[in-house]
Amino acid sequence: MTFEKVLPLLKEGKKVIREGWAGAELYIKLVEESTHDNEKLNPYFLINVVGEGYTMFTPTVCDILAEDWKVVE
Repeated sequence: MTFEKVLPLLKEGKKVIREGWAGAELYIKLVEESTHDNEKLNPYFLINVVGEGYTMFTPTVCDILAEDWKVVE
């Protein structure tokens, strides 16, 4: 699946991953707009990695052009 197809799914709360990643990555998810210290916090992506927990995720050009995205449960 392309990134264009998984983006709406991320917005629906689904978790996705690339099949080409053979590492410890579990999934990527979208965190909706919220507030922090009474300031607006814009939406952002998180990636969950085994043994490391969550970290911010910014898709690379390779990720955006890839066709191996899939939804994970």
